[in-house]
Amino acid sequence: MISHLLVSKFVDHLPFFRQVQILRRQNLEIAESTINGWFNAGCDLLAPLYESLKSKILAADYLMADETPLPVLTKDKPGATHKGFHWVYYDPGGKLVLFDYRKTRGKEGPDELLKNYSGYLQTDGYTAYNHLENTNNITLLACMAHARRKFQHAQENNPSLAGQALEMFRQLYDIERQARENKLEAEDIKALRQEQSKPVLDQMEAWFREQIIVVPPKSAIGIALAYTLHLWPRLIRYIENGRFHIDNNLIENSIRPVALGRKNYLFAGSHEAAQQAAVIYSILATCKLHEVEPFAYLTKILSIIPDYPANQLHTLLPGQK
Repeated sequence: MISHLLVSKFVDHLPFFRQVQILRRQNLEIAESTINGWFNAGCDLLAPLYESLKSKILAADYLMADETPLPVLTKDKPGATHKGFHWVYYDPGGKLVLFDYRKTRGKEGPDELLKNYSGYLQTDGYTAYNHLENTNNITLLACMAHARRKFQHAQENNPSLAGQALEMFRQLYDIERQARENKLEAEDIKALRQEQSKPVLDQMEAWFREQIIVVPPKSAIGIALAYTLHLWPRLIRYIENGRFHIDNNLIENSIRPVALGRKNYLFAGSHEAAQQAAVIYSILATCKLHEVEPFAYLTKILSIIPDYPANQLHTLLPGQK
């Protein structure tokens, strides 16, 4: 029953009060307070698995990161919501996702989580990632899709220049599609990018630098050029390793259920509930990546985890052995 409630809310986006109404139509009277109690108990059982997932993600040497807002009810703002954030970390190699709830969008969240991390971190252009305390151990990559989006927005302002830029982005993504369709290994992907992507990137950089001095800096096309050139060293870093991705689109796919959930259950009831949601979102998003059926998975895990050895919890993660 707890598995059904969790999947209905966090996969099918049905708030608990709607689930109560659905159950009532089937002559099953369960108070919403009871369901909330079951939710809390389920999250308590899954918390150690969440911590195991966190440890496994932080052991990866290449992560993607992004953040998404979440309205939260708090005692200090009666009648209003606090704007909290789920910071999301994705390991493309292990297909693992971690949601980490924080009260703000400040760099304190990633600073704390990534304080002992060593590796590559791919993000958008948000400035919080530029000033991490552990910066000496973290190499940043940027997201080509975010840069391309700036030029898509600039089409109304300057369709000619924006169109030329988008054509060069298209060439880069055609090369990536070629690598996927041929199911190339990492070393072959790197070789393909060095041979085909690098000349396009060199052409793009030269063209961007020519155009930025002749367009109005506050125009949409000027903003797109400045954004892209500012991040250029990070944007082109993906060609150095075939395991790297050209953009952050994979993590955006993992965040999408939160956006859908916001439209249905509107807010989290407290900061504690928001972090509990992070636990469930992390586990269910990882299930989805490994094509694991979430209801059957949660039913099994909730049944065995109370007596499971703590040092073996990682074996219970979706897709793991």
